[in-house]
Amino acid sequence: MGILIKNGRIVDASTHTDMTGDLYMDGGMILEVGKDLSGREADDKVIDARGCLVMPGLVDMHVHLRDPGQTQKEDILTGARAAARGGVTTLVAMPNTSPVIDSPDRMSYVINKAAQVSPIHVIQAGALTQGENGESLADIPGMAGIGARAFSEDGKSVMNSALMKSAMLLTKEAQAVILDHCEDINLRGRGCMNDDENARRLRLPGISNAAEDVIAARDIVLALETGARLHLCHCSTEGTVRMMQAVKKSGKDNITAEVCPHHLLLTSDDIPRDDPNYKMNPPLRTKKDVQALIEGLQDGSIDVISTDHAPHTPKDKSGSMATAAFGIVGLETSFPLIYTCLVEAGHLSLLQMVEKMSWNPARILGLSCGTLKEGSPADVIVADVKEEYTIDREQFLSKGKNTPFDGWKVKGRILYTICDGKIVYREEKHD
Repeated sequence: MGILIKNGRIVDASTHTDMTGDLYMDGGMILEVGKDLSGREADDKVIDARGCLVMPGLVDMHVHLRDPGQTQKEDILTGARAAARGGVTTLVAMPNTSPVIDSPDRMSYVINKAAQVSPIHVIQAGALTQGENGESLADIPGMAGIGARAFSEDGKSVMNSALMKSAMLLTKEAQAVILDHCEDINLRGRGCMNDDENARRLRLPGISNAAEDVIAARDIVLALETGARLHLCHCSTEGTVRMMQAVKKSGKDNITAEVCPHHLLLTSDDIPRDDPNYKMNPPLRTKKDVQALIEGLQDGSIDVISTDHAPHTPKDKSGSMATAAFGIVGLETSFPLIYTCLVEAGHLSLLQMVEKMSWNPARILGLSCGTLKEGSPADVIVADVKEEYTIDREQFLSKGKNTPFDGWKVKGRILYTICDGKIVYREEKHD
């Protein structure tokens, strides 16, 4: 039995489509998109999407599932369920688990477990160095040999430039992309928030923009020299945006970048007190940085919006920002926040949002999803963008509740998430 979605506003960046119509899927594939496909109704599941958006499932390039070894914070099942609730049909899991995913055997654990329990597609990234120790390369060819298409040292940078260059050469040979956490650990030091007057107000150690910009500049230079595919993760500074604008202007297409919702919607001015829910890495920056990041999305120098979903236990996020863990959750809030604060506010068009959250990440990863083209995988979401609701972290399916967005009023509730033609999430009020 197929699924017929009727009367929705169909938005697909891959074909520059923005129209009211129907979409039909069967056998895990999108078979037809058109103005009126009502002849299909008799034998199929019908979803009335009148007044709703119909889009490709979101592709999140930056997620921490904490599995193996940190499953008190999250695991593959809970993370994947949270992703489905947020409209994500494909995610990339970071390798900084316990133990680190730095070998084919460890990668196979995640691949096999995800195949058994996950309702959505889980792509496991491999580490660049053994144990993420920055001293010797991980088995990049071995992990690529079992299907790894992304590698990362996320949570830290490879500080040895020669070693990073060697990693780039191996990932280039493997036709994989490096997901690059740009942070000079020596410049970060003990910092826990942006280095500005707010850090001084709260008497907390700061992290300067240079901590990100120095490594971003180095790795862009190395990627230009090697031809490796480099994707800058969670960009937060004006400096990184200006570098990416120069890269795009030069016509180089092997370097891409992402930004997270929290770096687009919050600044250090929004931190009311010493509250670990506002502690993330990189930290919340200034209004000038936020303006540059939005500009980067608008002009195409920033390609992707990802979450950097980083769940923690309440204990990990208690006490002072000086000692609490970095990170916030984002899988269940990313779409409504971006729709409400960027699309409704006029900073991005619907097509730009779909491009940044579905089509571009799929292209960068070499996936066939992120599109509603006929013959593509039936990864589709239906979202209500009319009714306002309040973000409530106690309703999250993720184990992590660490967010500064609790209580925000937003639009963009996901009603249906369909992955490979199967309904994997359905909002309770709808059947």
